Amino acid sequence: MARRKRLSSARPDFLSSGDEAAPLRAAPAPIAGIAGDAARNAAAAELAQALTEARETGRMVIELPLAAIDAAYLVRDRLGVDEEEMAALVASLAARGQQVPIEVADLGGDRYGLISGWRRIEALRRMGRDTVLALLRTPREAEDAYLAMVEENEIRVGLSHYERARIAVKAVEQGVYPDLGAALRSLFHAASRSKRSKIGSFAILVSALDGHLRHPAAIGERLGLRLAQALDADTTLGAALAKRLDAAAPAGMEAEQALLSAALSPSKSASEPRRAAPDPQRVRVGPGLDYEEGRDGSIRLSGAALNSDFRDDLRSWLEERLRE
Repeated sequence: MARRKRLSSARPDFLSSGDEAAPLRAAPAPIAGIAGDAARNAAAAELAQALTEARETGRMVIELPLAAIDAAYLVRDRLGVDEEEMAALVASLAARGQQVPIEVADLGGDRYGLISGWRRIEALRRMGRDTVLALLRTPREAEDAYLAMVEENEIRVGLSHYERARIAVKAVEQGVYPDLGAALRSLFHAASRSKRSKIGSFAILVSALDGHLRHPAAIGERLGLRLAQALDADTTLGAALAKRLDAAAPAGMEAEQALLSAALSPSKSASEPRRAAPDPQRVRVGPGLDYEEGRDGSIRLSGAALNSDFRDDLRSWLEERLRE
């Protein structure tokens, strides 16, 4: 008689992990996989859109080839570069890297127009670098681009009155603004009215002598305003002075300014009789205060209102005015 096989006892570790066969598990429903893929795709699309928006609105720093930057996109307001300042900027970039991105506008075709950051680009080129960190701007109009450039230079390095006037004149010539007054009010909206008036006076110099001056940014306020007044009074002076500058070709700033000053004070011939300067006229400008202006440009105030408090206020006002 054949022997009967014994049944083995139940295995309590059948459902535990180990080398034994794993228990059967239910396969996920197809709809669950589709929903997961859709969620992942939606998240990726949302991230891509956020990155695109951040890039296009100037909230994301991007790295661009220096060769792709058109530095002549705008007429630059800075006429020259201070070599000591440039050397300091090169040293800073070499030690700490580029901390502040430049600003560019997308011109299409992998080309970008420079709005602000000319000095950083120049320093990087001198260092032999190939790329620059940038923020992409989308100016609604050319007016916004010019304003951004002027504001950056006013804050970082400052501009001379001639440079301020020149960018206003060039912006008008390019049709960005209808006239000089509109350009001054927009580009220098944060400046006082008197400062805008001085810049407007320097615009007379720009119109008459731009391209003939070798050191225009060095012309001080006093000399510049005197030149503007003379050019405005004599319509033939601009052409004569431009011709004189071209012929003399003064090499240094001092020589050029001496030539300009001489043009304002032409020598009198010995045979020409001297005219006596008229006596200054006294003008009452307010209760207890008289004003006199001499032929030599001097100003005299007198009257009972000129007390110590008035003098202190006037001195403070003059100091503040000269700091502008």
